[in-house]
Amino acid sequence: MNVLYLTREYPPHVYGGAGVHVEHLVAEMARLASVEVRCFGDQDDPDASPAVIGLPFGDGMFAEHPQKVGSALSALETCLAANARPPEADVVHCHTWYTHLGGILARLAYGIPLVVTVHSLEPLRPWKREQLGRGYDVSCWVERTALEMADAVIAVSRHDQQVIRERFRVPEDRVRMIPNGIDAEIYRPVEAPEVLSRHGIDPGRPYVLFLGRITRQKGIGHFLAAAAELPPDIQIVLCASGADTEEIATETSGAIGRLRADRPGGNVVWINSMVPREDAIALFSHAAVFCCPSVYEPFGIINLEAMACETPVVASAVGGIPDVVVPGETGELVAFTPRSEDDPEPADPRRFAAELGAAITGLVTDPDRARRYGEAGRRRVVEEFGWDAIARKVHAVYGEVIDAGGETRR
Repeated sequence: MNVLYLTREYPPHVYGGAGVHVEHLVAEMARLASVEVRCFGDQDDPDASPAVIGLPFGDGMFAEHPQKVGSALSALETCLAANARPPEADVVHCHTWYTHLGGILARLAYGIPLVVTVHSLEPLRPWKREQLGRGYDVSCWVERTALEMADAVIAVSRHDQQVIRERFRVPEDRVRMIPNGIDAEIYRPVEAPEVLSRHGIDPGRPYVLFLGRITRQKGIGHFLAAAAELPPDIQIVLCASGADTEEIATETSGAIGRLRADRPGGNVVWINSMVPREDAIALFSHAAVFCCPSVYEPFGIINLEAMACETPVVASAVGGIPDVVVPGETGELVAFTPRSEDDPEPADPRRFAAELGAAITGLVTDPDRARRYGEAGRRRVVEEFGWDAIARKVHAVYGEVIDAGGETRR
């Protein structure tokens, strides 16, 4: 079996959960099939196993486009380039809307069955219009076209499986639920206080950790509101960078500045850069609590990473997070009511922040309970989210669509 992956992110250029997913799925799938990766970037190792071919992104005909939509159009341009050399594949597997046009063209032009993994759904991310402008309409269109054309759609959580069935014209038998996974040999608890010191964190005092991009989806503003109510002896550590827009970058910087002014003594640490994986594992391992305050999260692989490092989790009860975090066992879930079906921000942001803060405080001040949650979290990761089992399930989906001949379904 020959498998072609189309992805925006691939090592060494990985910045989000979708990239982590692809990295590990590809590594495991290479044990089961012949694999080629066509990704956005400068990677180039066509003779390796898996073979990797980088595709230019953002420096073509739309590089100097004066409007936000240029980013979306550049993605479509890269998808054209992905098909310039005819794929020699039995199945093409797309990850994120950036690559969907590439999969559509591979299916239409070359007759290759198409599989799409849904890492997020554009209609549930209205804040993307801040980043893409009218390009958000482009991303929504290409996503819908790909999902409704695909021979199989993989949802990473029960929540997304249901949303796909409700919002898209995808027959029920074409939607499969296969969760994200994690390599528990890479993500495991470590003792590395020197990493904390290097980042300005006091290893002798407890801290709550936020690790994620500066985007409305990840709820960083709600975390900062919750942090303002935490006891003064708890350090606040934000490993946050890669703002979606200048507006949210400015907004977040201002909120962190105000939090620092209200909590003197150096107990607000902002790591405004993407840290190496080894540093992230150390930050997870030493944290008293990891907080995931997302307002939208199809799965939340970041919670698996924290749990694998034996760190208890406090997270919002949205999307796929309840598939990962077991309240009262591996962490605590905070109830979340969105404003509306199309506006995922909390209906009562003050209450949400207050309940986040109370859950964090409860765990930091009860280290025995936090330890039990952490140990249970790692057990859950090892027993239920190994990449080897997940790759076998995905490989079975490939076999099904290949056997079906990739027939076009209307």
